[in-house]
Amino acid sequence: MPNHLLGISGSLRRDSFNTKLMRAAARHYGPATFTEADLRLPLYDGDLEHLHGIPEPVQRLSDQIAAADAVVIAGPEYNKSISGVLKNALDWVSRTKPNPWHDKPVAIVSATAGRAGGERTQFALRLCMVPFRPRLVTGPEVLVAGAAEQFDEAGRLTNDRYDAALAELMAVLRVEAGG
Repeated sequence: MPNHLLGISGSLRRDSFNTKLMRAAARHYGPATFTEADLRLPLYDGDLEHLHGIPEPVQRLSDQIAAADAVVIAGPEYNKSISGVLKNALDWVSRTKPNPWHDKPVAIVSATAGRAGGERTQFALRLCMVPFRPRLVTGPEVLVAGAAEQFDEAGRLTNDRYDAALAELMAVLRVEAGG
């Protein structure tokens, strides 16, 4: 049975370190269909939802989450928390029915310029995910610090310690996804 991994990067920047980390995670996950989510969504607005319903890009994201066997979220740390782009996506998807996150295996990784590697963003993201009731994989933690020095020009993770932790995390996620 084919396995499907959905990758969500909380950064829209073309050369985002979190997008690079998400793609590295997909390589470690192993054979699977890999889809990258698009978080270019309208800002959540209850009036917009009331007048027009769930926007098509939001419904597509929700459907991608529901269809995936597992999800990896790569989150940058913005002002000691998750990015607005990622929070907006979570807020919108929370409005879709049924809850696509319920019992979904989810791994969280982060890459930041700072020395903590996104520890605060991972904590905040875990709190945001609790109401959705996914199966959050708790470790090993992948907190890539000094991200500008951790990827080569092809976007591959070069730090052996981070790469080994990422490989282990993706192996755990794959088991949680059923193989």
